Amino acid sequence: MIDSVSSLIETTGIIAFTISGVFSAMRKRLDVFGVLIIAFVTAVGGGTLRDMLIGHTPVSWMQNIRIPVIILITGIISILFKKYIRGFKVTLFLFDTLGLGLFTITGIQAGLATQLHPAICLMLGTITGCFGGVIRDMLLNEIPVLFHKEIYATACIAGGIVYLLGISFMGESIAELLSIGTVCSIRIIAVKQKWSLPPVK
Repeated sequence: MIDSVSSLIETTGIIAFTISGVFSAMRKRLDVFGVLIIAFVTAVGGGTLRDMLIGHTPVSWMQNIRIPVIILITGIISILFKKYIRGFKVTLFLFDTLGLGLFTITGIQAGLATQLHPAICLMLGTITGCFGGVIRDMLLNEIPVLFHKEIYATACIAGGIVYLLGISFMGESIAELLSIGTVCSIRIIAVKQKWSLPPVK
């Protein structure tokens, strides 16, 4: 049961970040191949770095052909139906936020499965959630959101703490929902209220 829930979370996160990557690339007017490459990097970038750090090689998407297939199908559908999704900026933000919450959980779970210290697991969750977007933004010649103006990694850390505390007191499924909700809520409220960490001058 736990494995199936974790698989569902991972799949949903892949779909969310794929759509985020597609809309980021379309804003830059890339061709179809470029859009799909950006979508792929956004979806698996954080997880690839996580797997390399914990010595889980070949990395997940190389061991499971289902992941590249999901990314390809999601990317093509997103391109074909872009006319029916209003507001690229809003769509990008919502799917990026959802992917952030979902992948934070998968990163922490990967660390716990390797029996790492909870603090290291929290770092792995943040890396998994954030670094697909970092690589995406760098390839699109933008300063990654992680490094300026918006609450991003902070939301992952808060959600990760909720998850680590939750699994001790209220069970896996409830902890996952609360954690994802925490990440998404903090990010949405932070953007609406224009919260940000102070820049270094």
